[in-house]
Amino acid sequence: MSEYLPYLIFGLTAGAIYGISAMGLVLTYKTSGVFNVAHGAMSAVGAYIFYELRQEQGLPWPVAAVIAVLIFGPLSGLLFERLAAALAGVTVTYKIVATVGVFVCIQAGVGLIYGPQSTFVFETFLPQDEAFAVDNVSVTYDNLADMAFGLALAVGLFLFFTRTRAGLNMRGVVDDPSLLDMTGASPARVRRNAWMIGSTLTAVSGVLFASTQQQLDINVLSLLVVQAFGAAALARFTSLPMAFVGGIVVGVLQKLVAKEVATYPDLQGLDLNVPFIILFITLLVVPRHKLVEVGRPIKMRPLPPSPFSKRSRMTTYGVIAAVSLMVPHFAGAHLIAWTQAASQVVLFLSLGLLVRTSGQISLCHVAFAAIGAAGFGHSLDGGLPWGVAVLIGGLVVIPVAAFIAIPAIRLSGLYLGLATLGFGIFVAQFGYTKNFMFGIGSLDTQRPAGWESDTRFYYLLLGIAVAAIGLVVLIESSRLGRLLRGLGDSPTGLVTLGLNVNMSRVIVFCISGFLAGISGATFASLFGSVSQESFGYFQSLLLLAVLAISGRRLVTSAIVGPILLFVVPNYIDDAKLNYLLQFGFGLFAILAAAASQGGVAALIGRLNVRSRHKLNGPTQDRIEMVRARKAAAVPEAAREKVGV
Repeated sequence: MSEYLPYLIFGLTAGAIYGISAMGLVLTYKTSGVFNVAHGAMSAVGAYIFYELRQEQGLPWPVAAVIAVLIFGPLSGLLFERLAAALAGVTVTYKIVATVGVFVCIQAGVGLIYGPQSTFVFETFLPQDEAFAVDNVSVTYDNLADMAFGLALAVGLFLFFTRTRAGLNMRGVVDDPSLLDMTGASPARVRRNAWMIGSTLTAVSGVLFASTQQQLDINVLSLLVVQAFGAAALARFTSLPMAFVGGIVVGVLQKLVAKEVATYPDLQGLDLNVPFIILFITLLVVPRHKLVEVGRPIKMRPLPPSPFSKRSRMTTYGVIAAVSLMVPHFAGAHLIAWTQAASQVVLFLSLGLLVRTSGQISLCHVAFAAIGAAGFGHSLDGGLPWGVAVLIGGLVVIPVAAFIAIPAIRLSGLYLGLATLGFGIFVAQFGYTKNFMFGIGSLDTQRPAGWESDTRFYYLLLGIAVAAIGLVVLIESSRLGRLLRGLGDSPTGLVTLGLNVNMSRVIVFCISGFLAGISGATFASLFGSVSQESFGYFQSLLLLAVLAISGRRLVTSAIVGPILLFVVPNYIDDAKLNYLLQFGFGLFAILAAAASQGGVAALIGRLNVRSRHKLNGPTQDRIEMVRARKAAAVPEAAREKVGV
């Protein structure tokens, strides 16, 4: 037992922090219906503020804690509450897009301030002295402080929600905000308070987590949200006390698994993915009726018909085709960026087919591409021709995509997004370094014989992109495409017609995964080798954000997205401008999500009415009203006689 005691102590300490983070996540989701994918990134902001004030500016840690937690936390909660209010009338997919946009903005903001080297040593501020020992295992004061603080928060929040009027109001705002409004309590104020409390817990967890890790890294802290996912899943995304208990369970299991796999190199990294495994199993075994998303279901606004004629559209596509063919003649040193963009057209098509056509959500598409790249590289090592290796790169992703489609059969919207995000991180943390993928170093690849030059290879990838566009257009115009659009519009309607919705979900995931694998294979052959750095999990979130701002038409977004993501940054030499561009991607993704249901048009209409009222004034409005009534009272013949 003494061998396990250190892991149990470390697990309880880490689990208390996970529990604090999960309670903040569950609280804001319960009261607003917005599941904050940027939760871990927000905790990182609190940790960076604490680091800047304490270690760079020399302030005492209590002062830094007050500013980073008690000031930044509530202020960020107020901002998020306004964002949640703007997202109240949009679909779950676009709610995820908006929080992904926040995540991208925070990542870019940290890079803009600190540069690419944004990892720092985070000095602990709680006492490290031994408090007592259990079987010769030391328990320090900071271990006790973390566990005691987490437990006190869990008990305090439980009493707050069960014994106080404000807590009961927060529970009631989820069940029936209209009924709560009739009691005299403002639902908006209740949500605002909930976001302030939840964001404060987020900042607390970030500071404590950085202190226990003694490291400040935006990527590591952003992964804190995955630990919170697992804990929240054990609480069924509803119970705050169970969220804290879930955090303890995740922390302890994580450390125990770390001990058991330490002597097995092939299992290294499995401990980091315990939260995802818990999340995935929970989503599969918990009865479907107990995984009900918060808030009323919103149906996606139908895509309006194009304002341009068919002839105009064909002319535009012709111009795009001509420019694409001329790229090698004017790109010069930037041709490599255009070639990257050509390889990513297929990836954007695969994601667009899943998200835009069928209404599903995927936050692991870069992981699909990485699996395809690994299958392609190993096929080349086996002596297979380049074209066959590319095809195998797409085929090996199909069973993986079918496996991910399992939760898609049971779930949709939020929970499917969580499952795919966790899977993408699982592949990145566990699979990339294994020999069946990239290994510790890199995996060698090559271009096809006779196509080694940059110009020839560009035209080859351009041809593959055109073929993929043709395939997707054919799918959209077929019976399968109509089924997928019906799946995105009304799955219940398809079921009443006797159609197999589950089969449609599996098929679209398999097709999307196949295309993503093809994209990964062609991308892998571009530079002669590929490694784990080529497919970071963060890129899946950036991919979704760029897709959201590239237009709602499938083919258009597949062309515009890669240009924004690869070509435009390549023409910018300043690293800060590139971070600003990335920040713009996140910001416009938020705006696109908020405007997805026509919110911008409605806002402009309200502002126009208010502006007219302010311009005319109440007296002028009254005069116009009287004139209108008099005109209505005059008989038709009299109006014609006087020329009215």
